[in-house]
Amino acid sequence: MVHTVTELMAVLLLIVGFLGISLLSTTPCSSYTSYVFGDSLVDAGNNDYIFTLSKADSPPYGLDFAASGGRPTGRFTNGRTIADIVGEALGEKSFPPPYLSLSSKNMGRSIFEGVNYASGSSGILDVTGTYFIGRVPLSKQVRYFEQTRKDMVIAEGEDSTQEFLKEAIFSITIGSNDILNYLEPSIPFFTDGQKMAPNILQDLMVSNLTAHLRRLQQLGGRKFMVNGVGPLGCIPYVRAVMLVFGSRCSVVANRLVEGYNMKLRKMLEELHQQLDPDTVFVYGNSYDIFMDIIRNHKLYGFQNTMDPCCGGSFPPFVCFKGSDANTSSVLCDNRNKYVFWDAYHPTEATNVIVADRLLDGDQRSTFPINMRTLNDLKT
Repeated sequence: MVHTVTELMAVLLLIVGFLGISLLSTTPCSSYTSYVFGDSLVDAGNNDYIFTLSKADSPPYGLDFAASGGRPTGRFTNGRTIADIVGEALGEKSFPPPYLSLSSKNMGRSIFEGVNYASGSSGILDVTGTYFIGRVPLSKQVRYFEQTRKDMVIAEGEDSTQEFLKEAIFSITIGSNDILNYLEPSIPFFTDGQKMAPNILQDLMVSNLTAHLRRLQQLGGRKFMVNGVGPLGCIPYVRAVMLVFGSRCSVVANRLVEGYNMKLRKMLEELHQQLDPDTVFVYGNSYDIFMDIIRNHKLYGFQNTMDPCCGGSFPPFVCFKGSDANTSSVLCDNRNKYVFWDAYHPTEATNVIVADRLLDGDQRSTFPINMRTLNDLKT
């Protein structure tokens, strides 16, 4: 059978077309856009724009943050947060800017490249963080996202916004401050000295978080990464306040966290069954990841798991750089050897390990899938 050149070219084009379709259908999505909600563990600088005692806007915070040349950005660590590291690994175009840094003049397309709503000292409960005065509780962070969504619709229309948000990652890291506030001694004139039972606090946190997750899902979110609370009983602040010495952690604090995490994970599984089948909730097991780092710190290259690199292990737990060495807080020689940066937050070295486990870990770290799989998933 004789074929003309035109016929042969047409056949070749069809073959290439089918190959192209096949490749497109099996190649994982490499783009990543995140909307980050949470507390100081993932705050990218929102607290720089409000009146609050909870700030990280002065040296040595940001000392190892390459993107700023070592200048503080409002991140409560020496370098990148877990959210920053995950975003970089998954190809995020740039670090999502703090929502409060955006205005009608500089917003533009940036809201389609991710936004960070997290706020230091904030919690799931609106009352959490009162001692620090200003903060953006989770309820307000969700309202800020509602406004972001309205701006998206104005820019691209409702249908395009819906399709875009289906593939974005909604990352939630919050709850630590709710438990920390509960563990702190009552302060006269601020409280009546009475505390609710631990199980009531846990249930209250879960019920409030459930409402916020449902609202974000109604607004278009389909891919959720919800991190549990880490072992607060091991952080320098809690060990000092609860008079735990040596290499031990506070059993009381960790049991409270474990109880909450168990209820959180159960809630996420129930939400997965109740909502749109395209909605996926991933539980990040931060507790076990951090405990593994602490217990096996030498395998990870750490030398100190109990003390903060900056600010000391006793009140007032302040990490700052003064005009000279005599007025500055004590700063460790090698930040990569310390699990904790200050009395509350991990170092970038710790964040790198946690982020790696959230990205590519098995079901002991993330359930039911890891973040890389979540990102590649087509809803």
